Order: sequence, then C-alpha cells, then structure tokens
Amino acid sequence: MPKVVVIGSSNVDFTIKVDRLPETGETISGGELYTSFGGKGANQAVAAHRAGAEVEFFSKVGRDKNGEAVIKNLEALGLGSNGIRMDDSLPSGVALIMVDRTGNNQIAVAPGSNRSFTTEDIHRAGNALSWGEVLLIQLEIPLPAVSEALHLAKVYNLVTILNPAPACPLPREVLSRVDILTPNESEASLLSGINVKEPDQAVHAGKRLIDRGCNQVIITLGKEGCCWVGKDAVKFFPSFPVAEIDSTSAGDAFNGALACAVAEKKSMDEAILFAGAAGALTVMRLGALDSIPARYDIERLLDQS
Repeated sequence: MPKVVVIGSSNVDFTIKVDRLPETGETISGGELYTSFGGKGANQAVAAHRAGAEVEFFSKVGRDKNGEAVIKNLEALGLGSNGIRMDDSLPSGVALIMVDRTGNNQIAVAPGSNRSFTTEDIHRAGNALSWGEVLLIQLEIPLPAVSEALHLAKVYNLVTILNPAPACPLPREVLSRVDILTPNESEASLLSGINVKEPDQAVHAGKRLIDRGCNQVIITLGKEGCCWVGKDAVKFFPSFPVAEIDSTSAGDAFNGALACAVAEKKSMDEAILFAGAAGALTVMRLGALDSIPARYDIERLLDQS
C-alpha cells in the first residue's frame, strides 16, 4: 500500500445548515445543527486512508471530552491514535461552520491544542517520516512545526505536499522544501501577491510561487477545476459536474487523495484527476469527515467521466 504521513489539526465541527449565509450583524434562524469531526489534518488523513493509502497521522487534542471523542472517532475510522498527543493546558480545537443551500460556507475556528504543536512533537514523528513516501501537511498548526516537518521529510526523501490553509505569508525557506503546493484561489492570491480571479491569473500566481521556491503548484479553482503549474508547463483540469450541497471539506478530500495517488507513483495527470474526483464527491454530502469518499466511489466517478 502507498504510505502517507499526515501532520496537522484535529477539531470537532459544529455545522449549521441555513437557507442563506447571514450578513454582518444579522441573525439567521431555522437552521439545522450537525456535529461532526474535522480539522484539515484529520480530514486529509481520512481522505488519504479512504483513497487507499496506509496513513500515519500526527495531531494534538485537549485532555477533554472533545479530545476523547476525536481519538475514539479516529480509531473507529481505522486510523488509530498512536500519533495523537493530549495537551493538558489547552482545549481541543473547535470549528463553527455555516453552510447555505447552495453549498457555500463560512467557517470560524478556535484552534485550541492545535496551536501547541511544537518542533519537538515533529521529531517524535521521525520514525513515521522515515517509513513514509509522502508527507501531507497544512497550516492549522504553528509554522515552525510545519517548517521542521518539511525539513525532516526532505532528509528522509519523502515527497512533500503543503496545503497552505489557512493562508499566511511563507518564507522562501519553507517554500523551497515543498514539492507540491496546493492553494485555492484566495490562498494563491495571498501567497503570490496576484489577485487570482481568472485562469490566466492562476497561471501567473503559480509561476511566481515556483520562482519563490516551490517545485510545482496546483491551484484549485472550485467549479472551474484546477490549474497545475510546473517549471516549464501549465495544464488545466476541468471539474466534475456534481450536485453541490456542502463544500466544507472538498479541498481536504482533494489533498488526501492527491497524497495517496502520488505515493502510488501515479503520473501527475492521473493524480490530479483522482484528487479532483474525490473533491467532487465530497461536495455532494453534508459534513467534513462524513462526506469524504471511498476509493471505490472515486474510481467509479472516473470511469463514468
């Protein structure tokens, strides 16, 4: 099996399905509450696992009921909890999500124990990094920990995938350790300084990020698919036409499936199509972890397309 190491956040998600998203200062009533498990790290670890990879996941939760629930859920999903540490001083991370009838969302996160992830925690994952083939990491844990994980992954010759979410300025030292950078439009805009609203702008943003040290960039464009930018080539991949209900974890499904496909040594074209199908299937269901598809469903969508 392909071997993927995921390092990142774990949260409990409280999602309210509403008719429309509220304006500033407005209260929307009549919504339905849905409690689930999330965090970009956990979502992407589950996505890689369901896509067919053997996954080692490293995260931090609080020593509280939410943390205990996260651990039980990961174990029930088959990921295990050997890489999960409990923090005695901070609560587990929580996300508050609102989703409208068309699948658009607003998300606020209280990171809690996720913000206590240290470089020492990264070194505790050293054995897994020496075992793995791909490292997948995001920015919901502190940047020093992310930088150290990318450094160790290169020491152990892993392919590194950084999903720069939530976006923040990244130094060249970090970007130079990234084999595949996977921002969405807003993240690519912040990182590159180019306002990405059109496909041509995505290409320019990708080229600028390569100039700043990345090996290759995949900019996800929602319903427009995605744009891959390499050092000497550019390619666009259309989206899969599906009925959109909730886009909350579509990017996480994309990244987890991409990591699995890269670890399987698929070509980049095949890996992006595989990841795109996983992301498309995710928007058809409500919730974060619960909406992430299995490999069978991804392959079936690819066969039908």
